[in-house]
Amino acid sequence: MKRIALVLAAFLLAGCAAAPAQPAPAGTEHRVFNDTDVMFSQMMVAHHGQALEMVRLARSKAEREDVRTLAAAIDVTETDELKTMQVWLDTWGQPPAADASAHAGHGGAHGTNPDDLKALQAASGRDFETKFLNLLIAHQHNAIEIARMETGTGVNPGALDLAKRIDESRTAEIQQMLRFLNPPA
Repeated sequence: MKRIALVLAAFLLAGCAAAPAQPAPAGTEHRVFNDTDVMFSQMMVAHHGQALEMVRLARSKAEREDVRTLAAAIDVTETDELKTMQVWLDTWGQPPAADASAHAGHGGAHGTNPDDLKALQAASGRDFETKFLNLLIAHQHNAIEIARMETGTGVNPGALDLAKRIDESRTAEIQQMLRFLNPPA
């Protein structure tokens, strides 16, 4: 009964007229999904690709050990999340990723600007760290927004769980990066 209520609520509340969950035979609940779950996964696949590009730069270009450690942790976490979402999309018979702008009409968050990524690649030393932290703070804020879209109208239990974890972990990462930018006196 709870699942029926969630599906109905997702359908009624979705801004994009999300389809109700696909019927799933017993034991295949991981295949229950709606348009929001698909959009969340596709957008996050593209989003994670950009984050991985940034953190891999930081692992070699950042001067501070704490910044390199954070980048390494994000690399491991987001690589694992990326693989999970790619498996879901494949299982659901959906394209592996979508251009971030493809969902702009659905309230989709914008990706990181390619010019900002180029400027980050060209930076070095403390300038790199400042650019990296500021860019990643904004990028992770977008991840939180995408995750909250999922928790608002998604129905897939795995996607909902991942979205909650993304919201919590990226919020903590932002707080940590703000401390890196503004250390206590």
